[in-house]
This record gives sequence, structure tokens and C-alpha cells, in this order.
Amino acid sequence: MTIDAASGRAISSLDRLDSRFGDRAGEALPSTLIAFAAHLHALVRELQPSREEWRGFIALLKDIGEYSHDRRDEWMLISDLLGISALVEEMNACRPAGATPNTPRGPFFRADAPMLPLGSDICLDGKGEPLTVRGRVLDLHGKPVAGAEIITWQANAQGFYENQQPDDQPEFNLRGRFVTDEAGHFQYRTIMPSGYPVPLDGPAGELMKRAGLPSRRPAHLQFHVSADGFETITTHIFDADDPHLANDPLFAVKPELVKSFTHGEGQCELDCTFVMVRTLEEISR
Repeated sequence: MTIDAASGRAISSLDRLDSRFGDRAGEALPSTLIAFAAHLHALVRELQPSREEWRGFIALLKDIGEYSHDRRDEWMLISDLLGISALVEEMNACRPAGATPNTPRGPFFRADAPMLPLGSDICLDGKGEPLTVRGRVLDLHGKPVAGAEIITWQANAQGFYENQQPDDQPEFNLRGRFVTDEAGHFQYRTIMPSGYPVPLDGPAGELMKRAGLPSRRPAHLQFHVSADGFETITTHIFDADDPHLANDPLFAVKPELVKSFTHGEGQCELDCTFVMVRTLEEISR
């Protein structure tokens, strides 16, 4: 805090940051930085951290960055665990009633999942209780969306994604990319998903443990659904029988996404439907 010699008014570092942008202060990046700094300054004033506590916070940010790599995004995990990813999805995907809601895609998504024929088995190591997934992609009027691309990924029966265990699971295990047929249908084989704790072996997990927050995700499958002329869906399907639905640490559970998995003799089944919304550009044609 300094004092302006002319007016005698106290000038904060935030005021000085704002003034340094000059005529550019109203542009997108400068205004974003100013808003971010303003909220951070307010938080620091509220919490009154000691120098040691602030250095500990900076060290946490450093650890998060060092722990992130091309197979694991620890920054995204922190965003998910604090509910920020869920908030961003809610703000940017306000869909009409009946449409499938978006959820955070989490830190283990891979856009390079292999393209497979409908009916393929994405379980490459044969470990787990067999599950057949049948689905359909529709628009808001119930018409099929042919040619929609479905990317799916999930944890194995022990609760680990393939990119968490590159030495123990085959590459692209429990991942696949499919295209819907003329009736909007898709189908593939996999295994029953397992619930699992969020990764506790990194700085995000350590923070969760120290804070005493719930860490176990309910069992689910994840999907990324895209088609020309439609808003992309990134979402979950949760097992209705999982006891941890109320405390998902990623805030992703929504009533429309909770489905019953049918258990049969040696075989489980899931039927699901994704409802897409046309983009404004498509509607205006």
C-alpha cells in the first residue's frame, strides 16, 4: 500500500495493476487478469494468511504443475474437486428440458481413442464382469442423429483408468470411438464400471485427505458425443445402485444421468439415450 502524493489517498497494488494497463484495461485479457487479481486480493484479505501459509500455497501450485503430464491433468483434477469444472459446464451448457446435461470430463479423457465397429469389445484384457451397452442418440424432437461420434472411457474393475496404469493395462483399454447408424443406435461390449477414489497419489489427493473431503466417485461410464450441427455432449452415466451417488467429489451426478444396470446370468446390460440440441447456426438455416 502506497500513498498518492497529490491526493493523499492510499493506492493499493491492485489499483496500480489496473492503471498499468492504460487504454487496454477494457480488453479481454487485461480485464480478466484484473478481475482475477481483484478476487484473489479479496480472498487474501479475508483469510489473512501468514507468509509461511502463502508460501505453502505457492508450493502446492508448483507441485500440481510438476505432477501434470500428457496422460494426467492434475490442474483439471483440482478444478473438478473444487466444483469449478461443474460450474463452468452449467454456465456454458444451459440446455432445454429433455436434453442430456453436460458434466466435467475429468482428467483421464483421451481424444485419440481408436475408432471401432459397432458391437466391438473395448475390454482388452478380459478382466471384469461383462456388460453390453446399447444406446441411441436423438434430437429434441425424438428424431435419430445418424453419424454421431461417441467416445467412451471408463475405469477397470479395480477403479483405475488405463492411463493411470500404463504398465498394467493394454493401451486404450476400456476406451473406444463409435459412430451411430442411420437409426441413431450404437452398441459395444465392456465390463461393469467400478467406483473409485479420486487419485490420492498426487497433490490434489493429498489436499483432499488433509481437508477430510469425500474422495470416492460412484461407478460410471463417461461419454463424449458430437455431431455436425449439434452442441457437443460430455457426460456420465452412473450406476443407480452405487451407495456414493450423493457425495460425488466431482459434483457430476444429476438425476437424468443415473441409470439402472440390468444384471443377468453372466451378463449385464445398460440401455441409454443421449438427446442433443441443435446449434444456433443450424437452427437459423
